[in-house]
Amino acid sequence: MWQLHQYPLCPFSRKVRLLLGEKGVPYSLVRENPWDQRDEFVQMNPAGRTPVMRDTERNITLSDSVAISEYIDETVPTNPMISGTAQYRAEIRRLVSWFDEQFYGDVTQPLLHERMKKRLIDRQPPEAKILREAMKLANGHLDYIDYLIDHRAWLAGSTMTMADLAAAAQISVADYLGGIDWNGHEQTKAWYAMFKSRPSFRPLLSERMEVIAPPKHYEQVDF
Repeated sequence: MWQLHQYPLCPFSRKVRLLLGEKGVPYSLVRENPWDQRDEFVQMNPAGRTPVMRDTERNITLSDSVAISEYIDETVPTNPMISGTAQYRAEIRRLVSWFDEQFYGDVTQPLLHERMKKRLIDRQPPEAKILREAMKLANGHLDYIDYLIDHRAWLAGSTMTMADLAAAAQISVADYLGGIDWNGHEQTKAWYAMFKSRPSFRPLLSERMEVIAPPKHYEQVDF
């Protein structure tokens, strides 16, 4: 069985977990705080970042959420998440990159730094100006998701893809940390509520990061 090294609010680990859940791949969780930089963990992934997937029986170690996701999608044919024409696959990968890089850099990363890292590790209060800017940028990203949903059944096109999983993973962490204002984003809200109701997503919503509580609406499917 796969072991997934992660911590509860790692958005990239959440993306992999959603993929594993949608494909019905069994796995166990191994708690890993990447900021500890354990020697054993750095040996598995020299970048020192989560997620890392390990199958000890087959002596397979995978790191980086994109590499892990594409490996799983290629080796487990159930519910393919990167498929279709070359143009469709390119659009899926574009949006995965958008959420993994742009949304993460604008929204998730500053929220994690200010509301998690400073509290748990640095023992410092968050900086209100940085939080306000992250929430402002989050609103712009939700405008873009609203636009996509207005024109497509799913974010990349006609089917659920890796793009939807990447977006839901980032949004779920930002929402946990109180960085999402859902007012005026009914399209994205309905899309995300659908994700909250999926069996692959429910385990994520029930988990908690120590000493950091999410907003009351976080676990509610209907907000």
